[in-house]
Amino acid sequence: MINLVVQLRGKHLSSPITISQSIVMGLLQGVSELFPISSLGHSVVLPALLGWNNLVAEQQAKHSYFLTFVVGLHVATAAALFVFYRRDWYRIIGGLFRSIKTRSIDNKYQKLGWLLVVATIPAGLVGVTFDHLLRRLFAKPLDASIFLVINGIVLFIGEAQIKRQVNAKSGGGVGSHSTVVAARPLSDMKFTEAVTIGVAQIFALLAGISRSGITMVAGLFRGLDHEDAARFSFLLATPIIFAAGVYKLPSLLKHSAAPIRGDILIGSIAAFVAAFLSVAFLSRYFKSKTLNPFAIYSVVVGLALIVRFH
Repeated sequence: MINLVVQLRGKHLSSPITISQSIVMGLLQGVSELFPISSLGHSVVLPALLGWNNLVAEQQAKHSYFLTFVVGLHVATAAALFVFYRRDWYRIIGGLFRSIKTRSIDNKYQKLGWLLVVATIPAGLVGVTFDHLLRRLFAKPLDASIFLVINGIVLFIGEAQIKRQVNAKSGGGVGSHSTVVAARPLSDMKFTEAVTIGVAQIFALLAGISRSGITMVAGLFRGLDHEDAARFSFLLATPIIFAAGVYKLPSLLKHSAAPIRGDILIGSIAAFVAAFLSVAFLSRYFKSKTLNPFAIYSVVVGLALIVRFH
């Protein structure tokens, strides 16, 4: 592995990213991309906290090797999601091809496939146009800290929506102790609702706003339970993250990227492992648990970071 890293870095080129930084940032990406606490926000804040000034400076640079590094981590995260949900993806992809051939939607996997397609379009279009600009404008520790607090508030709002659904179903009013909600199945989602979730995903382009968190909250507002909202969020993340990585893949092939290719490999392995373990945990967690712990974390940590970077 060490010899391979040396070869990928280039014989006479030193990397601006250390191996320890590659591992830490890879683990951070794999966990925080799926936990609803914002991977982009944490990738902005952590280097500043650790005094990694080389990475902090690169985040606002017009031509940044750090963004090239992050591309590799995102592709690894998308790969982990695909591997975990591979059975679903085989059925979804096969269903899409059959649906195109027959010009009809005949089963839940075909429906789910088209829901994912239409939900991907809004963030995809905006991301291609404004992603780099938003990173340069808002990829600052203080901004990310403020948006992290907002992320927590959004998660709390999602949980409040669930409580309203419980009270509406039970007829018990605000004081009801019922915890059972007859949630809508994912297959009942309308295409206009999928677009709404896709639009919500756009806000995750702001460092501090979680992609998985805001899409889960949008799903809760459409009547899904935590488990289906999380599943749709993770499935939706796969093509959007992978497409963003492929779109920026040419930057990995440039000569200027040679010094960091070894670091991209190391970081990507760490990101893949962390993402796979994270989605395995969260897919079980959201069968019975809520977003509240992540909301508390986002608000408390965000406020502490605002004090730190103000």
